[in-house]
Amino acid sequence: MEWVDEGIVLGVRRHGETSVILELMTHAHGRHLGLVRGGSGARLRGILQPGNAVHATWRARLDEHLGHYLVEGSTLRVAGFMAAAHALHGVTHLAALCRLLAEREPHAAIYDALQAILERLDDPRAAAPMIARFELDFLAELGFGLDLAACAATGTKDDLAFVSPRSGRAVSRAAGEAYRDKLMRLPGFLRDERTALSAADLADAFTLTGFFLERHAFAPRGFLLPEARAHFVTALTRATQQ
Repeated sequence: MEWVDEGIVLGVRRHGETSVILELMTHAHGRHLGLVRGGSGARLRGILQPGNAVHATWRARLDEHLGHYLVEGSTLRVAGFMAAAHALHGVTHLAALCRLLAEREPHAAIYDALQAILERLDDPRAAAPMIARFELDFLAELGFGLDLAACAATGTKDDLAFVSPRSGRAVSRAAGEAYRDKLMRLPGFLRDERTALSAADLADAFTLTGFFLERHAFAPRGFLLPEARAHFVTALTRATQQ
């Protein structure tokens, strides 16, 4: 068995004296692991950093085997993240999300969105709304997408201002005003990328996506939201306010 694909490094773990198990998010083969011989050596160590993009060849005798990777670095962006706390925490957070995906299931849309975010991750003002939308799309990819197209109470598509934490559906300002203390705020930029973004909108967006990620993605697996996400949101807030 053999295939060639583009991948984003999610992480590595040591295997024996010099090898590593490499975890990639690939375009056509989803989250996929494989052995890299000599992966802990100086030549490959800089390439196999989470967030870097690689050109990967995977080989195995049978499809169900772990297999071996041969990798070449294609975009070694992580070195540019070292001075930016939000970027380093962001890479860790994004990798943790991708690990929720079943191994070897293709998720080309997630790969493409992840690639786009990593290309802008050094710019906190550009990356912040992209990651909030990514979390929203990630929920949908897992089968728990929020319904933000129309008001759950009236059916209107105008002036949607809230989200019901119970149903995950949007609620219009008029229908939800009397219950606003029990509803979550819906920032406009999550529905329309052209909407202006404020610090309060960003905070509300991460509160919203975090609530549903914990409920649908982490809690059923017995996990809490990773600390990396909290560190990322804190560092991102500081970076965008500078």
